[in-house]
Amino acid sequence: MSGQLASFVPIFVFVAILIGFVITNLVLAHTVGPNKKTAVKQMPYESGMDPVGDARQPFDVKFYLVAILFLVFDVELLFLYPWAVSAYVEGHHNEMGERIVASHLGHASPGIPLELRGTVFGVMLVFIATLAIAYVYAWRKGVFKWR
Repeated sequence: MSGQLASFVPIFVFVAILIGFVITNLVLAHTVGPNKKTAVKQMPYESGMDPVGDARQPFDVKFYLVAILFLVFDVELLFLYPWAVSAYVEGHHNEMGERIVASHLGHASPGIPLELRGTVFGVMLVFIATLAIAYVYAWRKGVFKWR
């Protein structure tokens, strides 16, 4: 075996064990597991409501509103985590205490530059305030009341 291919042997072994484990669990779940078919289990179920009557009847849009609010706050966290991690990381300095520019290091400098920290903090405050206003608006409209 060549040197490069030999270094992948542990990965191939891991993948083979993983595939064997998954197949074994699937086969055991279908053969040994409980498998009683009842009328309730065979009935279709969609969007938290039992499908009774015509499929084109109007229904409550709260399901969509909750999903959209989840996505909004999930996206908020996608913006907040990188900012929180990089906001106050110290940059690189030389012996004189001067900050070294990223191009001299050959890679990106960690953190937000000192000159932009106030601006970025203000932008994040506006972002969080906008989300807080949307949250209060949804609360006042009764989106969080489950009926």
